Amino acid sequence: MEKKTICGIDEAGRGPVIGPMVVAGVWANEDEEKLLKEMNVRDSKKHTIKRREELSKMIRETFFYNFIVVQPEDIDALRETMSLNELEVYIFAKIGKSMKADVYYLDSADVDEERFGHSFSEKLGFAAEVVSEHEADANYPIVSAASIVAKVERDKKLEEIRKEIEPELGIPLGSGYPSDERTRLFIKKWIEKFGDVPPHTRRSWKTVRKIKEDMMQQRFF
Repeated sequence: MEKKTICGIDEAGRGPVIGPMVVAGVWANEDEEKLLKEMNVRDSKKHTIKRREELSKMIRETFFYNFIVVQPEDIDALRETMSLNELEVYIFAKIGKSMKADVYYLDSADVDEERFGHSFSEKLGFAAEVVSEHEADANYPIVSAASIVAKVERDKKLEEIRKEIEPELGIPLGSGYPSDERTRLFIKKWIEKFGDVPPHTRRSWKTVRKIKEDMMQQRFF
């Protein structure tokens, strides 16, 4: 009996105001999946940076994988015609088409897991079983593997951005997330110095609009 091919898909960097989002997929047959369990692959957030990098290298050397880096300007452009959830489904499906699988496991971004899975199936363009769940990266090793590849690639891209723009201000960029005070301060200081937001910033994010509005009001008072 022919073994099923499975694919896990996950993202890293959905929420940041600075830097790209990375969506990754990892493929395996049912026997190969055992290797992931032996490697103790878990959700990327549960590994140290060093262990994530080691696992990402092992996963890339052992399994078929693919990832897409969605740049901030592309996120902004796509957000003009679709929601963030729709954007994510669109990119997930692009990854899914890299190689046909019998079963796709998705870490659902939508509060409605079933809707996310159905939208993915529609965009995939061929018949396959789709399992769409919240916290799939914690429940399925194949999705954990995808989350690790995505996270390591996202971290690498953010480090490149740090090296590019931090020297311009001499202060840390922070995590790139809107909840990070260092990131918000970096954006404010950049606008004060250059009159615009830093490179690699998602202009469509509410955080950016709010910072710019607040700074405009301060100029009038």
